[in-house]
Amino acid sequence: MTFETRLIEIVRATPTTMQVLRTVRDLSLPDWMIFSGAVYQPVFNHLTGRPLDYGIKDYDVAYHDDSDTSYEAEDVVIQRVAAAFEPPLRELVEVRNQARVHLWFEKKFGADEPYPALRSSAEALERFVATAFCVGVRLEADETLRVWAPFGLDDLFAMRLRPNPLRVKGAGGWARTTGSAKARWPEITVEG
Repeated sequence: MTFETRLIEIVRATPTTMQVLRTVRDLSLPDWMIFSGAVYQPVFNHLTGRPLDYGIKDYDVAYHDDSDTSYEAEDVVIQRVAAAFEPPLRELVEVRNQARVHLWFEKKFGADEPYPALRSSAEALERFVATAFCVGVRLEADETLRVWAPFGLDDLFAMRLRPNPLRVKGAGGWARTTGSAKARWPEITVEG
């Protein structure tokens, strides 16, 4: 069985992640996916025998719409997505237009490296600090789960955190991010 097949099975077995995927799919956002902890953490949990939703603090929903990169346009989408969920899930779903991340990223996270404009939601995956975190999924109309993993899935399934080779070494809160993950999953190996 391939890692992609295993990832799909794990995501399908994670009820809240599937609920988010189905709800967002029905909103028909442009170039959307969920990524980050809602995707990689269920894998860590599966591999370590924890409940699949252990450690998931939020559900990151990405979409890409460069027709209007104003905050006001993004806020309309944020409010639309929020209205599709009931509490407490409503407060856990975080929506961001990837076409406008470059407008605020350096100010929010520091200017230790440039953050060029993204051409798609999938391109955002190339910006996460660890290769194991660089994975996203989208539920298609036919219930197929589409997977994006620009660095593959080997590190994810090995529970190995390696620095993203496309990022400046040590940038992006590497120590904080890997320390937080290691505290929740002591089984993780951190390299770099």
